[in-house]
Amino acid sequence: MNLPNKLTVFRIILIPVFLLIMVLPLSWGQVVWAGTTIPVTQLVATLIFAVASLTDLADGKIARRQHLVTNFGKFADPLADKMLVMTAFIILVRLNMAPDWVVAIIMCRELAVTGLRLLIVENNGEVMAAAMPGKIKTTTQMIAIIFLLLNNVLFAAINVPFASIMLYICLFFVIYSGVDYFVQNRNVFSDGFK
Repeated sequence: MNLPNKLTVFRIILIPVFLLIMVLPLSWGQVVWAGTTIPVTQLVATLIFAVASLTDLADGKIARRQHLVTNFGKFADPLADKMLVMTAFIILVRLNMAPDWVVAIIMCRELAVTGLRLLIVENNGEVMAAAMPGKIKTTTQMIAIIFLLLNNVLFAAINVPFASIMLYICLFFVIYSGVDYFVQNRNVFSDGFK
């Protein structure tokens, strides 16, 4: 269990903590930050989400730089990412902070690309690396989730729906990167692949 894998496991452990803080009827009061009122539970949950997101960035960089890539990491790292993001989006829909149709598209894309990745590994023995559109998708997802959880802090006072703008930019890259992955790997669906 090397450091990148420990970070991945830590991220997985943070997911139920994040979930419980968001869904339990906790009354920790509210804070006003930059003219925006934020329930303390959402603030704490956002900090947990941000820490979990940063471990995603750190574990991959450490694994590649120190040549610590393992089969567990190849399996658990993308799974942890999807579990974290899907949990956050489901909570945002539950709280009427994100449109359900947007979240449905995001989840369908994640499942489709995960299936494609599995098919590529099974047929070719290679792990499909994340392309730049996929990395942009991940970054915009994290930013959108954080600002949605923080009630559009910093931007609400000037009436700029930054959280929603980031969500729709994320949606664009969700669709674009998903289509790109399938176009780039269309040969996986031919019988002669391998």
